[in-house]
Amino acid sequence: MLDIKFVRENPEIVKENIRKKFQDEKIPFVDEVITNDQKRRETQVKIDESRKKRNDLSSQIGVLMRDGKKEEAEKVKSQVNEINEELIHLEELEEELASQIKEKMMIIPNIMDDSVPIGKDDSENVEIEKFGEPFVPDFEIPYHAEICEALNGLDKDSAGRTSGNGFYYLMGDIARLHSAMLSYARDFMIDKGFTYCVPPFMIRSDVVNGVMSFSEMENMMYKIENEDLYLIGTSEHSMIGKFKGQIVKEEELPITLTSYSPCFRKEVGAHGIEERGLYRVHQFEKQEMVVLCKPEEAMDWYNKMWQFTVEFFRNLDVPVRTLECCSGDLADLKVKSCDVEAWSPRQQKYFEVGSCSTLGDAQARRLGIKAKGENGNYLVSTLNNTVLATPRGLIAVIENNYQKDGSILIPKALQPYMGGKEKIELN
Repeated sequence: MLDIKFVRENPEIVKENIRKKFQDEKIPFVDEVITNDQKRRETQVKIDESRKKRNDLSSQIGVLMRDGKKEEAEKVKSQVNEINEELIHLEELEEELASQIKEKMMIIPNIMDDSVPIGKDDSENVEIEKFGEPFVPDFEIPYHAEICEALNGLDKDSAGRTSGNGFYYLMGDIARLHSAMLSYARDFMIDKGFTYCVPPFMIRSDVVNGVMSFSEMENMMYKIENEDLYLIGTSEHSMIGKFKGQIVKEEELPITLTSYSPCFRKEVGAHGIEERGLYRVHQFEKQEMVVLCKPEEAMDWYNKMWQFTVEFFRNLDVPVRTLECCSGDLADLKVKSCDVEAWSPRQQKYFEVGSCSTLGDAQARRLGIKAKGENGNYLVSTLNNTVLATPRGLIAVIENNYQKDGSILIPKALQPYMGGKEKIELN
């Protein structure tokens, strides 16, 4: 969410930013916000003046009563009552205007970084760099679900009976490989100096509204019936929410955290065959990284964070590339974002395995997260990035390490987490 003062002083910048995101229907909201903000401030002035007048009059009542001027005192009391009635109306108006302003401010997009490419949707995202040489073997690689089933590692039929579409059972060495990747991701980030956390897997609506847009929430989040609780779609939600309403000491910045959680998502919409296996599911596990820092340090941390994900997958023998998200594909709270995509030798193309974002002070403003500096308090910048989301990451490792005989080579980095095992083979 933007600073209302910035919107007042820079309406054309805000409108142009909306145009670049191809959300022209939101342009009228800018003038609406500015008009209502002017009315709200004028109303607040009237409230302050009325309260002062009421206090001045109230102080006269006791003096008049003491001096035996009861009739005059009653007249002053009547004036005070009239002011109280007026104040009720003014305060209701101020509250209504504030609510209308907040409603629109919550859906006006954050100002993007100047480096963000302009494009309507994800088809216009821009490749930045490739890491590792994409390789296509001289033998056919089966669909990842078929590979896992052949190794007795996947049972979607049983999951369909217990839970429905979008769920799965992982078993045996495939399940162990899945867990090994998460354990390695945890230790990888600890070695980078991040503090390991396991957060709550449910959060309240005020936290949800603080970390994401309403449209994202509707499309992603599962709500607990009759409770003000939502299942998290990523541990970023809990980790940023941890600091809600807090003032941290400037010397504690940057705060660097890496968190594990299961994640739950509706994944609304129809999807193609490539997403029917383990690619797009309602439940998965994730190792995330979250950073709170000074505003001037945010872009440096952004560049460090996506590079960590690249390094992680290269350690697992997976070629990857980075893709700059264009303006139309950038979520409204984000200043800048890039995806890390893994190579699929079966499809002979890349697919997303992680996303890194810097959100400026948007989440901090919504949640009231500040740092205490020498010159006063200020809003921190927040960033998040996927280390590993799996089973999607599992697919990348399986395909890039699949052998002609149907076995899967286990990357050296994961072998200590697999009891020294070097290969998953057919029974």
